[in-house]
Amino acid sequence: MKICSLLPSGTEILFALGLGDEIIGITDLCDYPKETLHKRIVCRSKIDVNELSSEQVDEAMHKLLESGESPFELDSDWLEDHAPDVILTQDLCYFCEIDASTVHEHVENIPDMPDVVILNPKNLSEIFDSILQVGSACRQPSKAKTLVNGLKQRVQNIEDKFPDDLKRPKVFSLEGINPLVIGGHWIPDLLQRAGGQQTLFSAGGPAQRIDWQEVVGYAPEKLFIDLCSSDLNRHQREIPWLFNQPDWWDIPAVKSGEVYMIDHVYFSRPGPRIVKGIEITAELTHPDLFHGMVPENTVLKLDPYKALSVPISNIASCFHPYSHPSCWNPTSRSINH
Repeated sequence: MKICSLLPSGTEILFALGLGDEIIGITDLCDYPKETLHKRIVCRSKIDVNELSSEQVDEAMHKLLESGESPFELDSDWLEDHAPDVILTQDLCYFCEIDASTVHEHVENIPDMPDVVILNPKNLSEIFDSILQVGSACRQPSKAKTLVNGLKQRVQNIEDKFPDDLKRPKVFSLEGINPLVIGGHWIPDLLQRAGGQQTLFSAGGPAQRIDWQEVVGYAPEKLFIDLCSSDLNRHQREIPWLFNQPDWWDIPAVKSGEVYMIDHVYFSRPGPRIVKGIEITAELTHPDLFHGMVPENTVLKLDPYKALSVPISNIASCFHPYSHPSCWNPTSRSINH
């Protein structure tokens, strides 16, 4: 079977199902596992998110969309020459990956029409369903079921540790900075499963632009910054914008240093690693219950005391690799700014 994956989560699902050798084409956003480096890139973004700021990306994206141009370039000649049996795509977010309608336009002239599989999960349960959907389309239903059962068990292991009288801290997840965007779709589900409380937005809805005062007014006790399509280096370039906002130091999470930058791949890709995102968030939310859930080099934590003494332009230096509280100095204080 010849499979073309036009979204990173689809590529990760295929490899998790042992179908890596059958992948003949991917996008420039597919970077996991490392074996993807040897795959042919057949779809590229026209906007380099690694070089531009969030504000610049937003401007460039809207210019393309207003002109009627797709933000992605798909090699239709290659698709016609290689005629994949299955193409994985999505209709969830035209900002993040090429959408199904554009894919259909490029493959409609292929004599042996590929099976275009559209993945649109909006919550955790639907993420598991999409893995089963890929397994069925790629003739690996049994492997998909085994994979999903294992992922569900890991989530259950988290929830089984929560006592009946669990105190759920107020949490907030930012998927975009300038413009400010709240994580949607499965993100509220993820936060809830990890033991947090986030009552402003429910699971299943799209990501939304919000006003800064909505964050301040909600007064989160834990603030997670997991910018979509951004690694930790880009997170650190974007973070000064938040520190420049009014009432930043009035937020409880900021006062106590409970501000975390998290690698987006565990949040923004609805595939197998989303469960690792739940495990990471569970430890950050309830470090008294969980330990060893956070992989190395995936989370940075704010040092609020250092942040008081550096210019905002250098505020990224106040975020340090996460270590479990059991490794910290036992003295804990909160800042009154």
